[in-house]
Amino acid sequence: MYTSCLAESAYYIESDGEAAIIDPIRETTPYLEKLKSTGAKLKFVFETHFHADFVSGHIDLAKKTGAKIVFGPLAETKYEVVNAKDGEFFSLGKIKIKVLHTPGHTPESSCFLLLDEKGKEHCIFTGDTLFIGDVGRADLLDGKMSSAELASLLYDSLNNKIKPLSDEVLIYPAHGAGSSCGKNIGKETWDTLGQQKKTNYALQEMSREDFIKAVTDGLSAPPQYFFKDALINKNGYDNIDEVMSRNLKALDAEEIKNEIINGTLVLDTRDPDSFEKGFIKGALNIGLGGQYAIWLGTLVDINQKLVIVSDEGKENDSILRAARVGFENVKGFLKGGMAAWVKAGKPVEKIQSITPKEFADKIKDWKQNVLDVRKTPEYETAHVKGAELMELASLSKNLNKLDKQKTYLVHCAGGYRSMIASSILKANGFENPVNVYGGFNQIKNTSAPIAVSTETST
Repeated sequence: MYTSCLAESAYYIESDGEAAIIDPIRETTPYLEKLKSTGAKLKFVFETHFHADFVSGHIDLAKKTGAKIVFGPLAETKYEVVNAKDGEFFSLGKIKIKVLHTPGHTPESSCFLLLDEKGKEHCIFTGDTLFIGDVGRADLLDGKMSSAELASLLYDSLNNKIKPLSDEVLIYPAHGAGSSCGKNIGKETWDTLGQQKKTNYALQEMSREDFIKAVTDGLSAPPQYFFKDALINKNGYDNIDEVMSRNLKALDAEEIKNEIINGTLVLDTRDPDSFEKGFIKGALNIGLGGQYAIWLGTLVDINQKLVIVSDEGKENDSILRAARVGFENVKGFLKGGMAAWVKAGKPVEKIQSITPKEFADKIKDWKQNVLDVRKTPEYETAHVKGAELMELASLSKNLNKLDKQKTYLVHCAGGYRSMIASSILKANGFENPVNVYGGFNQIKNTSAPIAVSTETST
């Protein structure tokens, strides 16, 4: 059960009227509806580890269904759970699930191996231990263990627990492409172990020292909310229904204005094309159409007060998806959307956008400043010659390196991140950021000069 804005996979397993859910997202409704549709009883909620990138729905789900929460060894919580032993079996209808303790991403990280009705190893739910094309990052314990120590544990887990399994075993990880829980997770959401042994760099034969270097090199700083979400999952949280009841509050334009005066951030969740045509001064645009939750958690402090501006009918979605990553300090939403703001006579700001062809024409004289807000590996593969790389995740911290008097042509890969970046620039006194429609994916098909890495070109 995939959630795109988190690049997260939860799994629903059912056998003979009994069900289990692995790594559920925060809201319980999708799972309760699934259970109702099949008539199955939820027996277990399995958690592969204390998730850092989202708040899991395990506690609420267990309370509503009577299911037991199962973690692997070393998971210490402030609520009741079953701490499974390494190698312990859990019966689910006619199948069994075996717990494999696989520390490395975190000390308590565990994988769940599913054995079918005949006792054959069918698939393994790997959490953040093993991804398609990657492994979980080993730097999320905030000083409690070094990344080298965790990577060493991961080396043993992969070689002693995962690689000995049959090549036919299916791999079902907790995340896909776009998640910050790995360095460069593949776009596929599953694969066979045999195929991963051939293609995943971390499953190749190498020394412990080489493995540690391979998995720890090139890690960008984790998003700021990761450590707080991990603690929320460890210690517990408010019921999601109560959070939604508290936060889903309609505010008029004057109330929104007063919230802004009191330090509340306007989070505009409309698509970039709508946002650019008119928005509230200082608003941050993170559209619901992209990886909304991930970018919210990456760019905004989890305790920041928020008010939501969305398309009408999208208020609930905007607030719920923020709660998925632990953002609960929402004061309400603008009733009637931007139309109500305009009708109330409040000031509106705009951002200019240009086409890729217009971009190519503008940079011919080399008097334009091109700002590339993609990730470093994207930039290194190919980029516009002369473009300045400033990753979106760290843009706010590096604004002092830019000149507010200059015009910046801002692009990403497809146009989603560049509008987020443009809204950040605008909110911080940059009068004329210019967004490029379609991003580098379309720029590379124009006459704009492109620098391509030697490795890519050969």
